[in-house]
Amino acid sequence: MSWEAIQDHLIQLIGGMSLFLLGMTMVSQSLEKLMAKKISQILHKLSQSQLIAIFVGVLLTTLLQSSGAVTSMLVGLGSARVITLQQVMGVIIGTAIGSTLTVQLISFDLNQLGLPVFSIAFLIYFLTKQNTLKNISQILMGFGLIFFGLSMMSIAANYFASLPELASMFQQLRSHPMISLTLSMVFCGLIHSSAVVIGLAMSLAMAGVISTEDALFWVYGANIGTTSTAIMAAANSNHIGKQVAWAHFFYKGVSVLIFLPFSEIFITQLERFQTSPSRTIANSHFFFNLISAGVFYPFIKWGALLMEKLFPKNIEDEFGTEYLKLNNYKSSSLAISYGEREIMRAADIVLSMIKDSIKLFSNYNITLVDSIRDRDNKVDFLYREIKMFLLEHANNSSTEVSQRIMDMIMFLSDLERSADSIDINLITLASKKSALKLEFSQDGWDELKNMHEQIMKVAAMAINAFHTKELCDEVIRLKRDLAKTELNLREKHIGRLNRGIRDSINTSSIHLDVLSEYRRIASLLVSHAYKGSTQVSGEK
Repeated sequence: MSWEAIQDHLIQLIGGMSLFLLGMTMVSQSLEKLMAKKISQILHKLSQSQLIAIFVGVLLTTLLQSSGAVTSMLVGLGSARVITLQQVMGVIIGTAIGSTLTVQLISFDLNQLGLPVFSIAFLIYFLTKQNTLKNISQILMGFGLIFFGLSMMSIAANYFASLPELASMFQQLRSHPMISLTLSMVFCGLIHSSAVVIGLAMSLAMAGVISTEDALFWVYGANIGTTSTAIMAAANSNHIGKQVAWAHFFYKGVSVLIFLPFSEIFITQLERFQTSPSRTIANSHFFFNLISAGVFYPFIKWGALLMEKLFPKNIEDEFGTEYLKLNNYKSSSLAISYGEREIMRAADIVLSMIKDSIKLFSNYNITLVDSIRDRDNKVDFLYREIKMFLLEHANNSSTEVSQRIMDMIMFLSDLERSADSIDINLITLASKKSALKLEFSQDGWDELKNMHEQIMKVAAMAINAFHTKELCDEVIRLKRDLAKTELNLREKHIGRLNRGIRDSINTSSIHLDVLSEYRRIASLLVSHAYKGSTQVSGEK
């Protein structure tokens, strides 16, 4: 036994797993870029039919190549109160079935195609300028790395199979299959990919290191371990996010408990197909999830109710509308009054987001980012609820009342877009500044704070002007002053660039983008005032 040889093959094994994981990541990210719009549409239009929801789960997991990624997205939608657990229980089951497709693909003997596929795909990626073709070539490059990684893992596994010491260790594991299950579960939880764990089990089984029955416990562990991605995503989520994540965990965990007593019978039946160990393991993964889906499908509703009882609402999750109750206000004027109160709640939240946004650039921290994103989720929630409430009354109101309701909805939409600007654009800019460890020049930072002070004044007055039309002219004047200030600050910044001030050069794009975002937010919030202004409206 040569320690050098062991080290070389251990590096080869780890390298193979790394390439496999890199390939999975490339495939997932490229498919997400290619299908981003479709994925968003599917997630926001989840059907009430659980059977269709299962197919949605299969489709999404096929597109993203990760059941953990799909359930994490569901956790995010739950946190934003876009979906409920009842809606997505079927999707959770579908993700489990979808995750088996990649394992089925890698179970075929295609390892020799790894490098040729990667090389051809890389050549296409290098030569083409079309984004769609680049994404497709990246998908193929990813699969090439997956197959090449598998071939490296197989070579290393064959070497280790010849070591008596390793054979003795795996013999001990055979006597304690629950240890194999636990280790594979932890390993999958660390690398966030069940396909890698099962792919490794295939390589070991093909080398004769473990039997297919031993590999079945790796499959069990990988299925439970993959739930860790969503559980981690739900750590700071609300009750709906936690319900989604833990429903995934309990579904997988209970499925394993059901199968455990029948493991020997299960694998014996699969071996009757007389396929290779890799195909038998892939089939065990597929039928495990397919049978589990069939067993749990009739109990989806009860399962959702159980999760809702285990993870109920707490005081912090009780955010909701305070004045809106559909159809409870027969008087349209009363309905409008209460609708305006809710809009003011949303406006106050947006104002607080603007106030805190400047802190992102002086002291970027995850706590503040999470707080701003949570407030954006609340604005999104209020936007949906208020809009639905107002449209209900607009359909049964006079033309004048309907017009007022449309004006309210337009202002509400501008509030929601302002919140999105902070949540998406300003946080991204602050994250970039923090990641690159950049600092504004002192003059540049003073100018950004000056811009922030002005937008706070404009935003506060714009919100007041929604009720008090006499303020419309004044808020438009302030907004135009802010536009002049932005232009002046841009000129000062360019002057510093011409003088070669290093901090200004390094942060130039971020600095100018922050100025643009603040001006855009001001334009959105003041937009409604032009209708109530006595002046001739200029540029908005």
